[in-house]
Amino acid sequence: MNLVVDSGNSFSKVGLFENDAIIDRFQFKKLTLNDIEQIFFQRKITNSIFSNVGEPKNKVLKFLRQNSNLVNFNSKLKIPFTNKYSSVETLGNDRVGLVSQASKLYSNKNILIIDIGTSITYDFLNEKNEYLGGSISPGLSMRFKALNNQTHNLPLAEKIKIDSFIGSSTNSSIISGVINGTLGEINYISNLYKNKFKKIMIILTGGDSKFLFNHIKNGILADSNFLLSGLNLLLELNKKR
Repeated sequence: MNLVVDSGNSFSKVGLFENDAIIDRFQFKKLTLNDIEQIFFQRKITNSIFSNVGEPKNKVLKFLRQNSNLVNFNSKLKIPFTNKYSSVETLGNDRVGLVSQASKLYSNKNILIIDIGTSITYDFLNEKNEYLGGSISPGLSMRFKALNNQTHNLPLAEKIKIDSFIGSSTNSSIISGVINGTLGEINYISNLYKNKFKKIMIILTGGDSKFLFNHIKNGILADSNFLLSGLNLLLELNKKR
């Protein structure tokens, strides 16, 4: 059995896979060694992979290394696509996982993967299965916090659905600006790719993708296990035989 960990900035997700089929999934606000130990005690784990974009989890990594065949993220990692990124060593593990899954599911197509989470990442895989790169910008929560932290008088607003784009109070003005500004960015960048590449598929994933989905043109909402499945694909490609 494979154990796949996606340790993000806001949450950590853990998936259990038999070959390429997910059989169980867990989510933690803050992943601890005890959480991983409990999963190991209940299941027979052989292989593992750990993708981390949040705080280092050295104790968890040490445990996985000692109790399973841990696949490490490094420049020698086998991937299912051609990587044209100029700074491979700085490419996030989560982005590699997302592109890997897109490569598996949508071969011979131009694909833009938009991951809407703490940050928003845009990753482009062309019809030749070449990863060209993309863009990174602040996510919704980061934008709300920036307005609160970088000004003296603006409150910390939270995302809610709004009926009008015209804010009738300071709080609703912030919400309108952040949400509509983010949607404007996503649709604008999507159009840049649509104008340059023919027959492009736009895949939406990440914690805030469902919240914004209805306002993004021609986007397809990915399965909630899209990234975990991509990481498991990398594990399968690189595990010890």
